[in-house]
Amino acid sequence: MTSKETEDGFLFLADDDSASVPKEPAAGVWPLLIVDDDQEIHTVTKLALSDLVVLGKQLEFHHAYSGQQALDFLKQHPDTALVLLDVVMETDDAGLQVVRRIRDELQMDELRIVLRTGQPGYAPEESVIKEYDINDYKTKTELTRSKLVTTIISSLRSYQQIKTINQNRRGLQKIIKAGANLLEQHSLHEFSEGVVTQISSLIGLHAEGVLCAQIEDDGTASDKIYVLGAAGHYAPFIKCQLDRLDNKRIVEQINLCLKNRQHLFSDQDTVLYLGNEKHNAAVYIETNRPIEDADKQLIEVFLSNISVGYENVALFQQLKHAAYIDPLTKTPNRNEFIQILQDTRRFEPEHMVAVLVDIDHFSDVNDGLGQDVGNELLIAITLRLIEHFGISSQLGRIGADVFALVGPEDELTPERLTAVFAQPFQASEHSLQMNATFGICRLREAAEQGMVIMKQVYIALNKAKKTLGVHHQYYEPAMEEEVTERLTMLRMLRADFALDKLELWYQPQLCLKSQAVVGMEALLRWPHQPGRYISPAIFIPLAEYSGLIVDIGQWVLEQACKQLQQLAAANCGSLRIAVNVSMPQFRSPHFVPSVIDTVKRYQVNPELLELEITESVVMDEPKIVIDALQQLKSFGIKVAIDDFGIGFSSLSYLQQLPLDRIKVDRAFVSTVANEGGGLIAETIISLGKRIGLSTIAEGVETKEQLQAVMAMGCEEVQGYLFAKPMPAADLMQYLLAYQDGRLKP
Repeated sequence: MTSKETEDGFLFLADDDSASVPKEPAAGVWPLLIVDDDQEIHTVTKLALSDLVVLGKQLEFHHAYSGQQALDFLKQHPDTALVLLDVVMETDDAGLQVVRRIRDELQMDELRIVLRTGQPGYAPEESVIKEYDINDYKTKTELTRSKLVTTIISSLRSYQQIKTINQNRRGLQKIIKAGANLLEQHSLHEFSEGVVTQISSLIGLHAEGVLCAQIEDDGTASDKIYVLGAAGHYAPFIKCQLDRLDNKRIVEQINLCLKNRQHLFSDQDTVLYLGNEKHNAAVYIETNRPIEDADKQLIEVFLSNISVGYENVALFQQLKHAAYIDPLTKTPNRNEFIQILQDTRRFEPEHMVAVLVDIDHFSDVNDGLGQDVGNELLIAITLRLIEHFGISSQLGRIGADVFALVGPEDELTPERLTAVFAQPFQASEHSLQMNATFGICRLREAAEQGMVIMKQVYIALNKAKKTLGVHHQYYEPAMEEEVTERLTMLRMLRADFALDKLELWYQPQLCLKSQAVVGMEALLRWPHQPGRYISPAIFIPLAEYSGLIVDIGQWVLEQACKQLQQLAAANCGSLRIAVNVSMPQFRSPHFVPSVIDTVKRYQVNPELLELEITESVVMDEPKIVIDALQQLKSFGIKVAIDDFGIGFSSLSYLQQLPLDRIKVDRAFVSTVANEGGGLIAETIISLGKRIGLSTIAEGVETKEQLQAVMAMGCEEVQGYLFAKPMPAADLMQYLLAYQDGRLKP
C-alpha cells in the first residue's frame, strides 16, 4: 500500500526475522493515538502493530486526522500512553503546535510522543525536541516494522517508568502528609490512602479498585471492619463498614488475611497484611493477574518499612476514637452517631428511621437518689434498648438522658419503643418505673447531612414534649418551618426591644362599691406595622423561652414606676399599677433586689405596685416563688394571683403565698350570665373572702356579666365594658373623664 507521501517505496519495508517480537499473554491495553491527515497511514500503522504485545498489554488504537481533533481527544482521554504524530498536516508545523499544547496547556507530561514526517528534508528544530520531551523523530520511509516496534516498545516502557515515578511521588506525599499532620481528624485515612496508592505503583497498576481496611478498636470489643483508605470505584466507601461493599469475595479475603495474618496472592486479586497483633490492616488490590516474584519482594520490603508508621498512626487514632464513644454506655456518642446517621441516609434511606429517646424526669433520679443510681439506670436502659433493637438498629447516647436509634421503620415503631419502658428498671437496690418521649424522622424525608438530620429529629422530639398527652411525634417539614418562623420572630423581638419599640399599655380597674378607678393592669404591646400589633400570646412565650423576658420584665417594671410618678404628679397618687411576672424572672437571682431597687430609684410608694403571677408559675417552682414574694411583700409590694382556677394549683400553696388579691379569669366571667355558668366564679370569689383576699373579675364585657359578679360579692372589675387597654397618653385623658368618681359604662 502506498500514499502520496510514500510513492518511492512501502512505508514498512521487509525486515529480517531477528526483528520480530514474540507474543506475550495480553492483560490490559496501551491506549495509542495515531494523528495523521492521511487515512492510509492510519491503516498501515494499525496493521503493522495489531499483534504487538508490550509488557503484557496489547495496543488500543485511536485515530485523529488533524491537530485539533488530537487535542480534543486527549482532553477526553488523559490516560493515553503514546501519540504517533504527523508533523505536517493542515500546516507545515501543525504537529509541533500540537506538541506545544499537549505539554503547555494540557499539562500531560507522562504522555509519550513520536513525531513522523513524510518529507525527508523537513525536521523540527533541535530546541523543540529538547524542550517538549519528544521520544523519537522519524521519516515515514525509514520506519520499517521492526524500527517502529522498537520505538513503540521503548516509548511505552518510558511511559510506564514515568507513570510509576509519579505514582510513587504522589503516594509518598500522602504518607509524608499523614505523618506530619497526625493531629488532623483524618490522618489515619490519609495514611491508608497513601499506602494504597504506593502499593499500586509498585506493582505497576492504576489505583482503580483498591481499598484498605482495619479492625477498629472502639473499646466495645467490636470485630467490625472499616474502610480506611480507598481508590478508584471503591473511594465512596471510605469510613464505611466493609460489609457495605456488598462484595462477598472481598469480605472473605480481607477476613482471611486478618485472621491468618499473612499475604494472599491469587490470579484475580492480592491481599496484603500490614501491622502487628494490636494494630493490623489488610490491603486488597484487584490485580486480575498474578504478581511477579520481584514485585512481591518489593512489596514486603515496603510494608516492613511503613509498619512502624502505621502502628503510630493507629495508636493515635485509637486515642482519638475515645472522643466518639460514650464512656458510660460504651455506645456511640453524639459525634459518632451523627456520622452513622449520615452514612445510613447515604446508603439505605428507604424504610429507615432515626429516633431520639428522651427519658422523662431523669433529673429527679439524679437529684433524689444520687448520680451513681442515675448512671446505673442509664446502663439498664441501654441494655433494654439493645435487647429490643440491638439486632436491627444502631444505638447511641447523645445527651445526659437522651438516647438515639437508627434502624428499620417497622421495628422502631412508637408502640415498640413505648414497650421498652413498660417494666421497671433495676438500678442498684431501686426498681424505677420510667417513661420516655420519642422524636422520629423517616430518613427518606430527611436531609443528607447527619447534623441536619439530628436537628430534624430534635424538632420532632420537642414538638412531642410540648404537646399535652403525646409521647411521640414524627418529623414533618412544616415543623421546621414553624421553628424557623419562631426564630425569625425572636430575632425581630430582640432587635425591636433594643430599639425601644415595645410599648406599655394600661387597662383600668374599677371598684364596684365606689365606682371609681382604683388602678390599672400594665400590658405589653409589640407594634409590628403601623396600626398592627403582634399578639402577646405569641411573643411572650418566645421571650420566656429565650430568657429575654428577664430584661423585658425589668423594662416593664421601670415604665410602670415612671407612670406611677406621672399619676402622682396629676393628683392620681392613690392609683396602683399591676405588672405581670413570669417564671424566668423569679429564677433570676437578681429579681428581688432589682424590683426593690427600681421602686426606690423612682421613689414610688411600694404599695401602689402590684405583681401579678399565674398559677402555672407557682406550680413550676413553688419554693422559689414563695420565698421571693415573701421578701417583696415585706417591702410593701402587693401581690395578686392571676388566672385563678385555670392551673389546678394546690390550695396548700395558695395558703402559703403572701397574696393580696385573687383575679377571676375571663374564662369563668364569660359564662356568669348563663344559667348555672357562674358556679366556679362564685366559688373563687367566696374562697377569696374566706381567706381575707380582695377579688377582681377580668374580662367583663356586658352589663349582665357586671350584674352577676356584683351579686356574687366581687369587689373590683376590669374589661371592655369600662375600657380597653390604652397607651399612657390616652390613659391620662381617660382618668380625667372619671374625676367625679362615678362609673359610666
